[in-house]
Amino acid sequence: MKRIQYLHFGAPDELRLDEVKLPDAGKGQIRVEVWAAAVNPMDGKLRRGEMKAISGSRFPRGLGHDFAGVVEAVGPGLKRLKVGDEVFGVTSIRQAGAFAEYLVVDEKNVALKPRSFSFEQAAAFTIVSLTAWNALVTKARLREGQLVFVTGCLGGVGRAAVQIARMRGANVVGSCSASGREESLALGVSEVVDYRAFNVVSHRHRFDVVFDTAGALSLSQCSAMLKRGGLSLHIVPTFAKMIGCLLPSRHHLVFGNPTLRALAGIAEAAERGELVPAIGRVVPLSEAISAVVELEKTGSPKGKLVIAPMR
Repeated sequence: MKRIQYLHFGAPDELRLDEVKLPDAGKGQIRVEVWAAAVNPMDGKLRRGEMKAISGSRFPRGLGHDFAGVVEAVGPGLKRLKVGDEVFGVTSIRQAGAFAEYLVVDEKNVALKPRSFSFEQAAAFTIVSLTAWNALVTKARLREGQLVFVTGCLGGVGRAAVQIARMRGANVVGSCSASGREESLALGVSEVVDYRAFNVVSHRHRFDVVFDTAGALSLSQCSAMLKRGGLSLHIVPTFAKMIGCLLPSRHHLVFGNPTLRALAGIAEAAERGELVPAIGRVVPLSEAISAVVELEKTGSPKGKLVIAPMR
């Protein structure tokens, strides 16, 4: 089978499309024929070695975590999923390898694909939706009538956060560039703030939840914006935020860790049409490396870059 992998930490030119042995599904694992996989900013950080304390340094190493496809084999004793099921999910940091024709993944990180979704949509919404779900539903327990501030409301996690907040009956104030105002309003943001003109003083003690998906706010800024009892949630772990969030406080780091409950939650929201990803570009596996290089250089396309190995 073909897989995008790298033999050393470094720049995108370390990536190569290699022929590798088809992996076997071990205990607690399934093998999936990958029909789509999505690129995330985390992929570049892993490849550059910025997260090797978590990923490990064993090579060759595959790239990619979000995927959707068809179960091709199951490990011993597994009964929840069966051969032929259409699924979506996310690999662990150490596993990776979604940019491939097949991958082996822990069954606990996989769920049935929303029937209304294409494989490309299912791959594109997984980690960003899990991150937003873990933040707003699991951690903040967001409820009807609350007010949420979302930085980067048109980014991957930000877009999912707006949709999940609206689904929970909350109101959303979102920040983005001035050119994104109409798109943000169409997404469900009730008040759009130009991030270049943002002023904390105008929003003091206003929000039940501040969700900083863009890494744009300090903890002190978040504190100033929160109502009594409010929470701030962060996905960009700077040193200051890691220290501040370790202490008992109203500030918390959140991640896209998959659980069966969260996977079921985002799948149900997708089926109801309440959670829809933005896809910017879809490329076959043979063009994926050049597309990843271009994405890292230019930051485009707007929306997810999706790789479709079975095209």
